[in-house]
Amino acid sequence: MTFENPSEDPTSRAARHDHGREILDKIDGEAGARVIDALADIAPELGHQIVAWGFGEIYARPGLEPRDRQLVTLGMLTALGGCEPQLDVHINAALNVGLTPEQIIEAFLHAAVYCGFPRALNATFVAKKVFAERGLLPLS
Repeated sequence: MTFENPSEDPTSRAARHDHGREILDKIDGEAGARVIDALADIAPELGHQIVAWGFGEIYARPGLEPRDRQLVTLGMLTALGGCEPQLDVHINAALNVGLTPEQIIEAFLHAAVYCGFPRALNATFVAKKVFAERGLLPLS
């Protein structure tokens, strides 16, 4: 017995990737593109899955607004710890989808209650770097 696997259809695979890339570009901008490009010579399939599945399927779902997805992502990356490069990308994404620097800092303060001050501090210092790069310091 054989089953059709739509993921093996190159047209469908390409369409899912293109849809995911559109969403990735809107949310993460150049930072997201740099991550995917950096995977091209070592793990192109991982890059494809991030784009097609992560963004084309998950980020495209209607249940949460992009700003809410970014708040969840910032909280999880903070809780995981050791995710500073990903926090950099997602702090930029959070700004891109309408979160303010003050809201991002508030999310990290809130995270301190659940995952500790060291992880909240690490996330806050990544935010400080991103805000400085975007000309958003000092905060009022």
